[in-house]
Amino acid sequence: MDSDPLINIADYARLARRTLSKGALDYFEGGARDEITLRENTAGWERLKLYYRVLAGVGPRDLTTTVLGKPISMPIAVAPTAFHKLACEAGEIATAVAAKAAKTLFILSSLSNTAMESVFAQAASPRWFQLYIYKDRGITHELVKRAETAGAEAIVLTVDAPGLGTRERDARNNFRLPDGLGVENLAPLGKGDFPEVTGSALAAYVQANFKDDLGFDDLDWLCGCTRLPVVVKGVCRADDARRAAERGAKAIVVSNHGGRQLDTAPATCEVLPYVVDSVGDRCEVYVDGGIRRGSDVLKAIALGARVVLVGRPILWGLCVGGEQGAIQVLEILRRELDEAMLLCGCTKLSDIKRELLAP
Repeated sequence: MDSDPLINIADYARLARRTLSKGALDYFEGGARDEITLRENTAGWERLKLYYRVLAGVGPRDLTTTVLGKPISMPIAVAPTAFHKLACEAGEIATAVAAKAAKTLFILSSLSNTAMESVFAQAASPRWFQLYIYKDRGITHELVKRAETAGAEAIVLTVDAPGLGTRERDARNNFRLPDGLGVENLAPLGKGDFPEVTGSALAAYVQANFKDDLGFDDLDWLCGCTRLPVVVKGVCRADDARRAAERGAKAIVVSNHGGRQLDTAPATCEVLPYVVDSVGDRCEVYVDGGIRRGSDVLKAIALGARVVLVGRPILWGLCVGGEQGAIQVLEILRRELDEAMLLCGCTKLSDIKRELLAP
């Protein structure tokens, strides 16, 4: 173990890089093509400046909020990311327990190394299930029904992956899951293993299985076949967000898939305010991508996001300390947000206005 104290997200990332295999590290950290969007996601939050208020009489801060009517202790939630057993043996169950300890939202990836039934049994409310649309609609429908039965409280439809953006690190590493690990939610449906190919086996899996002609009719179909609210994740444009809300989405996640799909797509902080203004009060708006500090969370709220979703920091926490590492990552972000609110003159989340980002 590193002798230096782990006091911020970068410390966890640094230690995780020393621990993970090259293939797993590049899979977790890599982005598409030249990784421009990957870098810009973080740099965009850094460029935004906080014009703080003074003499604001700030009392104890209240970080609580709700997602689709369910209370959470802070506007920081666990994004859906795949293959947690590459980070720690307990995998997605450790992540679910960490979210429960932090009293925040947990979203399980459909590409998890642990079956949803086992994970949701350990997860607290709110717990959501992330979904890709498969070419075989029967497979997709079965996943939705299993998620409902397992206790999922919303379906998060990822819409920015009709194919997989080229991740050159994975191609060079011939990325595949180690022996003994699979896509457990799909195993009973005959889609739990990667094909034997040269290059990224995940890319080949996506090309073979994911529906590549996704349309708003697929959103209509999903809204019609589940009793759960549908969240649309992967939106970059205001007009797409508004249309999704009008077609039944209860929330929008402004996301570019962590810079892993279309390189040179804009940073999420750049498009967030346009999406917020476009959808108005039609649905809730969340954001992910590049959140590394509590001040980033405050900036996202100032731009209109209800909550932020964090992905890679959770994986770094899992890698360094399993369940406890993921908890510590969430608590670091909580403390940093609390401090940023104090120093910006905000007692509650509703005090965080867009004016904090402009003189």
